[in-house]
Amino acid sequence: MLDTLARDFRAIAPAVDFCALRFMEETSELLTVRQDIAEPPRTSIDRGAMLTVIHRGGLGYAATSDLTPSGLRAAAARAVRLAGLTAGRSVVDYGSVAMPRPKGRYAGPTGDDPARLTRREKLELLAQEARHCRIDARIVDWEASLWTTRTRQAYFTADGAEVEQEFRYLVPNLSATAHARGETQTRTRGGRDNGYCRQGGLEILDSFGLEGSGRSVAEGALELLAAPNCPAGKMDVLLMPDQMMLQIHESIGHPLELDRILGDERNFAGTSFVTLDMFGAYRYGSELLDVTFDPARRQEYASYGWDDDGLPAERRHLIRKGILERPLGGAISQARAGIAGVANTRACAWNRAPIDRMANLNVEPGASTLDELVAAIDFGVMMRTNGSWSIDDSRNKFQFGCEWGRVIRGGRLAEVVKSASTGARSARPRPCCRPAGRSRWCATAAVPKPPPRCRARPARTGRRSRRCSPRFARTSARRRSIPTSSCPTRRRAPSASRRERSPTPPS
Repeated sequence: MLDTLARDFRAIAPAVDFCALRFMEETSELLTVRQDIAEPPRTSIDRGAMLTVIHRGGLGYAATSDLTPSGLRAAAARAVRLAGLTAGRSVVDYGSVAMPRPKGRYAGPTGDDPARLTRREKLELLAQEARHCRIDARIVDWEASLWTTRTRQAYFTADGAEVEQEFRYLVPNLSATAHARGETQTRTRGGRDNGYCRQGGLEILDSFGLEGSGRSVAEGALELLAAPNCPAGKMDVLLMPDQMMLQIHESIGHPLELDRILGDERNFAGTSFVTLDMFGAYRYGSELLDVTFDPARRQEYASYGWDDDGLPAERRHLIRKGILERPLGGAISQARAGIAGVANTRACAWNRAPIDRMANLNVEPGASTLDELVAAIDFGVMMRTNGSWSIDDSRNKFQFGCEWGRVIRGGRLAEVVKSASTGARSARPRPCCRPAGRSRWCATAAVPKPPPRCRARPARTGRRSRRCSPRFARTSARRRSIPTSSCPTRRRAPSASRRERSPTPPS
């Protein structure tokens, strides 16, 4: 099929300075067992292509699901017309941008093919763990889910560039909610927004620890019901990987996206506290802080060989020894800003234009062990598993809450606490930030694209992952305000239409 598509595209390609086609085909299945009831499987197949034209300094693009020669010709004509309208009116002369001309193939890790199991077998596996959550009458809701996706992409240019890429993603999750005396607490295995995301196959279920985790998740929810509230004040916080990943995402990832710095996202997703003059001089953290962009880590959720403008993915330091070095910006943004970036121009679907989107951001490990980090804290809180987030539109002032906290007193772990959150500013350097050593690394990712049919608006989202070890910083911890409610009643699994109205994960 791809050979035919490439041939048809080049046959209808208009006589312009640059013309490219980006094809995407995605097959997805979401299986959920909630309160011992299997919800209707949610499956989707999405296929189409985006044509991009650069001519006389203008840029235009048009998408189509009609991949016949006539469909491609019509899309190309629309893209040419839009390029003509933007010529001489854009903030950049697109004709001056040296667009990549790549050639090659990339396949992410496939592992144990999920198709090896029938849908019934997968649902039985989920139902088994969901049943293990029912250990107490105070457990009022429980759910297990498995989301599998297979994606095939291709990128062709009229002058012969050709890239094919294939990916397989698997996202398991498990949650239990406990309620008593007007209070509700939830504990999850993978985070509330599918925080455990990997490329690969069924072997991911082993590293996730699905088997036997139903009871422990329910026990965690009951433990939080009995726990005291988190103490408030300025103190050290020790962020475990499933909480630290959101800190990386919001305080490093979004602020460094170059199109956001240039103002492109101002009226949609916001701006950034980072400015172009900060690169090469601004201190983001202590000398222990090293952050890399590395889509070549194959098992991570946003690994790939080339971005959606054909730029090859290579490991680059964004922050080295605490100093900001490089933004997250692809070929066009780099040309606009006059600064070197990375290969992260990416689109979430065939009918969305690519943007500068964070991919695999890794906080490099330090030399300290987790025990040493705990021992160095006189008074503070360890935080696990993100539960809430709030940040301003320049990705600066933030407050992030977690599901589970534990007080550290005199260098030792003490009582478990609930409703913990931390607040500070991304722009305020944290000289005491210290990551744990390599033995405590945990590859984790949050916020994949929403499951099929979940988006209420055509937002431009995408896959991205963060890899980190536990780390601590001195900031303010506080109790998270949570309104009480009446006891939720047991209910049947919600219909697909109800689930579609659920909020999308943070972007």
